[in-house]
Amino acid sequence: MLLGLLSQIVVTDVQGQDFAALRARMVAEVDAMYAETRGETGLAAMSPAVRAAMAKVERHRLVPAGERSAAYQNRPLPIGAGQTISQPYIVALSTDLLQIDASSVVLDIGTGSGYQAAVLAEIVRQVYSIDIVESLARSAAARLAEMGYRNVEIRVGDGYAGWPEKAPFDAIVVAATAPSVPKALVDQLKPGGRMVIPVGGAYRQDLKVVTKREDGGYDERSVLPVRFVPLVPGK
Repeated sequence: MLLGLLSQIVVTDVQGQDFAALRARMVAEVDAMYAETRGETGLAAMSPAVRAAMAKVERHRLVPAGERSAAYQNRPLPIGAGQTISQPYIVALSTDLLQIDASSVVLDIGTGSGYQAAVLAEIVRQVYSIDIVESLARSAAARLAEMGYRNVEIRVGDGYAGWPEKAPFDAIVVAATAPSVPKALVDQLKPGGRMVIPVGGAYRQDLKVVTKREDGGYDERSVLPVRFVPLVPGK
């Protein structure tokens, strides 16, 4: 009985919110969206690894205190500096589209709150994450460390340039839209590696899967129309 009470304390905040139950409901909603969009994405449901990660990562610890009551709603939320934490469905879908596993090394561009990095960290060997906004990068690094993630390294930098010192990567995920696929990022992928990135302008963006070929070129396919903040180049 004592163990049950302690478990309840862990997942319930001062306002009585049962975050574990809310997270489980969010996962069910995300799975329902997979079924609805299977014709576009080719994925009818989350992979077991992605579902387990989504069910475990404590999103409420990665949003501002004022947004915690909405942390497990399947929608983006503001996190400050004009940025948002991505919709859980998009985080799950992007992760699945990367086709990663426990041996993968992944570059995450647009750290933001650290949510995508945390989901990746539950699955892969190492995550390198970049954000051009120093305050977001620092707060995400602190939160992820508090949550026990030791396989995530974050730095402040230009997402367009990637992280060449840590390349090549098995996969790259980008959480901001670019007008075209950045060559520097393709160059940092391993042959056969995948990048998931929104591409387009202010009024039309497509979530794309980019696959690097052995000859250094790449193939791409559009998955879904999306709306992201723009990828900001460094100065």
